[in-house]
Amino acid sequence: MRIGVHPNNIHLALAERWPGALASLDPVFVPYAEGRDSAALLRDGTIDLCGTGSTPPIAAEAAGLDVAYVAASSPRPANGGILVAPDGRARAVAIRSVADLRGRRVALIDGSFHTYLLAKVLEGVGLSLSDVVRVELSPGASLRALDDGEVDAWVAMAPLLDQALAAGRAHLLAPCGATIPNRSVFWTLGERGLSGRDVAQIAAALAAFGDAIGAAPDRAADLLAEGRLAGVDRAAWRRAIGSRDWRIVPADAGLLAEQQAEADTLARHGALPHPVRLSGRIGPTPAPGAAA
Repeated sequence: MRIGVHPNNIHLALAERWPGALASLDPVFVPYAEGRDSAALLRDGTIDLCGTGSTPPIAAEAAGLDVAYVAASSPRPANGGILVAPDGRARAVAIRSVADLRGRRVALIDGSFHTYLLAKVLEGVGLSLSDVVRVELSPGASLRALDDGEVDAWVAMAPLLDQALAAGRAHLLAPCGATIPNRSVFWTLGERGLSGRDVAQIAAALAAFGDAIGAAPDRAADLLAEGRLAGVDRAAWRRAIGSRDWRIVPADAGLLAEQQAEADTLARHGALPHPVRLSGRIGPTPAPGAAA
């Protein structure tokens, strides 16, 4: 099983570093830069499975690809938020509420869950994505830009979010909380040919490994810090791991409903090229007469 690994999916990044993780899948871990690259790698056969935020599979389906969901994490309310510079900096003085973001420069990874979180937060105060200036920056570059006053806000995610707050380099303007489910989703494309049996085995292996992480958070923090993943220190990794529910569940109708709600929101805000009616695929459908 060729499993794609990028730095922002901590579940799979840990699996690559954790001896014996996902052994039942006979994994070959394939590193790549970021979740937005997943669909292209699935399409050309470089990988068979990926883990991303909720947005990349929606973008893939909007592009006409045959997306099939395999599993999902529990909601992660502490994993994201919108940060601004601390009070006392000139650019931060006027940003007291989300409404103050109108016309401001907001750093994010556009096309990731960052876009969805920003859209939902803005929508809650009667604004839209078009009311802010989205600035495409990596997480590390976003924090530096916030420090330097080059952006006014930053859509951040753990663990750099935790590290920035602990160091007093940012203030939390809007937590993710219950605004969006903020799950990791594990998915593939129908053309990768995974069977129903494959899908069930993947979901079970991901769930078992999630339980292992939750039972050994110090080991997980050590592995990530030793790998210098995202340039984040061990203390921030330990906080991020401890605040996260590591349970993994098979994809179901509830997940698909959440994905459709996100697709509808992104289309309303012009973040998708057109409205998308998701196919409702939970795992690949075996060909007639194939083993389930």
